[in-house]
Amino acid sequence: MKLHDLKPRPGSRRPRKRVGRGISAGQGKTAGRGMKGQGARSGSGGNLYRQGGNLPFFRRLPFKRGFTNINRIAWHEVNLDRLKSFRKDSVVSPDSLVKAGVLKDTSKPVVLLGRGEIHKALKVRVHRITRSAQDKIEAAGGSVEILDLG
Repeated sequence: MKLHDLKPRPGSRRPRKRVGRGISAGQGKTAGRGMKGQGARSGSGGNLYRQGGNLPFFRRLPFKRGFTNINRIAWHEVNLDRLKSFRKDSVVSPDSLVKAGVLKDTSKPVVLLGRGEIHKALKVRVHRITRSAQDKIEAAGGSVEILDLG
């Protein structure tokens, strides 16, 4: 068997029905399109914006005028340069950040960002930390523990 011997299975391909060619077989004149109206015209349909009285699909989408993600997490963002007031080998946690006056409350989870330098070994316990902040803390001899968000 060669490529030129390949054929589709019998009955899987049917010839195209030629409509609008005389009155036989019920497909002449209007050719199955009915009498008048939008469906009888050539080139009609397919426009997403026009939906015959319905609110158009494009205007139903939420990104048109903004969208609120109900699962969004708001974070307390703390940079490394705010940890200068902590002594060597002290524990940096959300509660200790409130005591030090860095944060006002512990209502939101804490993320530690990498702006600034640190030269003390600190034990950091936060909910999230950037790679650069973690590298700087560990280079100074400290340790990082990730807290659970729950």
